[in-house]
Amino acid sequence: MRLTVVGSSGSYPGPESPSSCYLLEADHEGRTWRVLLDLGNGALGALHRYTDPLRIDAVLLSHLHADHCLDLCGYYVMRKYHPTGEQPSIPVWGPVGVAARMARAYDLPEDPGMTEQFEFQEYAHASVVVGPFTVEPFEVVHPVPAYALRVTADGRTLTYSGDTAPCEAFDRAAQGADVLLAEASFRVGHDDPPEIHLTGRDVGRTATAAGVGRVLLTHIPPWHDRRVAVDEARTTWSGPVDLAVPGLVVEV
Repeated sequence: MRLTVVGSSGSYPGPESPSSCYLLEADHEGRTWRVLLDLGNGALGALHRYTDPLRIDAVLLSHLHADHCLDLCGYYVMRKYHPTGEQPSIPVWGPVGVAARMARAYDLPEDPGMTEQFEFQEYAHASVVVGPFTVEPFEVVHPVPAYALRVTADGRTLTYSGDTAPCEAFDRAAQGADVLLAEASFRVGHDDPPEIHLTGRDVGRTATAAGVGRVLLTHIPPWHDRRVAVDEARTTWSGPVDLAVPGLVVEV
């Protein structure tokens, strides 16, 4: 399984990165399968650098804040009006209400909304299977319904935090993951509101307790120095830790 960071800026696109979007690729049954974890604002354009967006097999949205889902609007236009013809529909997974939320985002009537381009599915307790990828959703703590996503392929596991505050569900999602891709939006010592985001120190604590192989910090807002999040993670985690920056490719 190969991870490519398409966008990693937190809360809104920054000068060096679009918002959240991560491309996962794995070979299966004679071809390469591709899924996206999130498609935040600004990410669709950048995705062209790494693959043909029409070759994506599924999109998995961690939650429905704009910086994680809004470029699905542009993707709808691309798949509906592409000069090579309207594209086959693909699965889009998300929290309850995902189809209606995306219809409203593009000012479409909810029926049919985007349902002719995307096969919308809502997370339940069951795993999601797309080609070689098995995705387990874990509902985490955030102001809206939100999920950490544990993705396994070829015996390797990547856990993506989505947006979450410290919580038991995130800790379970991280257990034994080869790569922990985790947001670090907040900084230690700041008077931030509760139950929204993680600090680098929070990520380090979870990584240590879960016995992960490697940590990638992401979703750091442009107003913060990203290196501070790395330094904070190192106070509670002694393993490898890096920043998720656009263009970074990791073999999980």
